[in-house]
Amino acid sequence: MNFKNAKVPKMPGSVPAVFRLGVLGALGVYGVANSLYNVDGGHRAIVFNRLVGVKDKVYPEGTHLMLPWFERPVIYDVRARPHLVESTSGSRDLQMVKIGLRVLTRPVADQLPTIYRTLGENYNERVLPSIIHETLKAVVAQYNASQLITQREAVSREIRKILTERAAYFNIALDDVSITSLTFGKEFTAAIEAKQVAAQEAERAKFIVEKAEQDKRSAVIRAQGEAKSAQLIGQAIANNPAFITLRKIEAAREIAHTISNSANKVYLNADDLLLNLQEMNLETSKK
Repeated sequence: MNFKNAKVPKMPGSVPAVFRLGVLGALGVYGVANSLYNVDGGHRAIVFNRLVGVKDKVYPEGTHLMLPWFERPVIYDVRARPHLVESTSGSRDLQMVKIGLRVLTRPVADQLPTIYRTLGENYNERVLPSIIHETLKAVVAQYNASQLITQREAVSREIRKILTERAAYFNIALDDVSITSLTFGKEFTAAIEAKQVAAQEAERAKFIVEKAEQDKRSAVIRAQGEAKSAQLIGQAIANNPAFITLRKIEAAREIAHTISNSANKVYLNADDLLLNLQEMNLETSKK
């Protein structure tokens, strides 16, 4: 067969038009899908442009437009986030102290383009550990180990003041700084426990001494009262011998009351129970 004179059939004119419409539709879908981005609550966005670099505008929450491929958003979380850092430092009296610090930090929203240019997206890991460790070592070195316990609030305020100034240089805001733990060496801890035991023993000895003084005063007061009572009884007997008879009557009445309430029958001599009241001399002797 001779294929030299064969003719290739031409494509219908409508096929290139359909192809072009498909390409345009695909480009349109790609452009719409990649020209919108969302900024969630508590976040801010900046835009990096392939031609001019990082734009200075900070985009708030919501949906925003961008040029596909030429621009891409960089979204930052501007809410306060906690960071727990532990550092071992030496105090002024050369005691090793392990101090735990909790810091609430957030980026300054207006300075996000600068933060991205200088520190990138992981600014916390690049800045916070170094400045926190340096600040803790500088502040702890100004206090003795005992002062770190008794002046904990002052130490926390000093750490917060220095950290706030250092973090502001990197456009990072500190909302709160608090000391979460203080751990000392074994020797210092044992010394503190021994001091507390000695203080408790001293307080106990002081209490015993004070109790002995009170017991002594009570004994003196009781002896004085008994002596005064004996003196008054002696004077009453001397002035009126019938006082003894009155006391016998009172004693006899108490004994009779006790025996009458008893369930048992008792037979005793009336002389022993002081019940022989008829034989008592109730007349007062005349001087």
